[in-house]
Amino acid sequence: MKKHILPFLLLFVGGVALGQTAEEILGKHVEAMGGKEKMVAMKTVYMESVAVRPNGDEVVTKMWKQDKQGIRREINFGMGTITSIVTDKEGWSSNPRSGGKFEAMTPEMIQAQQADLDCAGPLIDYAAKGHKAEYVGKEDVNGVSCHVIKLTTKAGREITYCLDPVTFYVARMKMKGGGMGMRGGNPNAQGAPAQDREFVTDFSDYRKTEEGYIFPWTTTIAGMGASSNIEKVEVNKYIDPKTFKPE
Repeated sequence: MKKHILPFLLLFVGGVALGQTAEEILGKHVEAMGGKEKMVAMKTVYMESVAVRPNGDEVVTKMWKQDKQGIRREINFGMGTITSIVTDKEGWSSNPRSGGKFEAMTPEMIQAQQADLDCAGPLIDYAAKGHKAEYVGKEDVNGVSCHVIKLTTKAGREITYCLDPVTFYVARMKMKGGGMGMRGGNPNAQGAPAQDREFVTDFSDYRKTEEGYIFPWTTTIAGMGASSNIEKVEVNKYIDPKTFKPE
């Protein structure tokens, strides 16, 4: 009887330890980002970033986010602008090929990007938001052995975060279908990517704003050929509700 009980106990204890490891790592991440109270006080974010492609062309991205209500991204490639808007209930996208006309996103696309509406990011107070976190080991990110956390959002979407073992900032994020799961940037320019495509995004050059909020100033998306650098960021400034309308 004892022979049967021992493997079960070891499995149970191992599972608890793994859960505690994820909780501990994410606790350090929250602390590194300024603490839960600071993060949940973030209600709006406006960001401008620029990427210079190998041919010298600039890609300018503008992003507006109202916590839990809406996010708008505009990406100007020099020959036109791609725009995506997602709210807690609806979503639209437009591009030069459609003549700038907005088209409604499918319910699946809208649901997949709900985590992007969270100004603090899904890792902050994740359990209260209905997300689940699991520690899955280590992964090398640019020569650093990072802690890997797999987050399953309330909507069932899986996002993998690699956290630096010293700073506990997110060094890399992997997810299928685009969207960020953080607080800025734009791995999905059109707002409606193929669901099977995995986006790998590296974050670096973390800096603190005058208000005390921390952002990665440089974002590098695998396969894009250029890194995007923040030019401007504003936190808790007024955003016109019309920003999240397909107008």
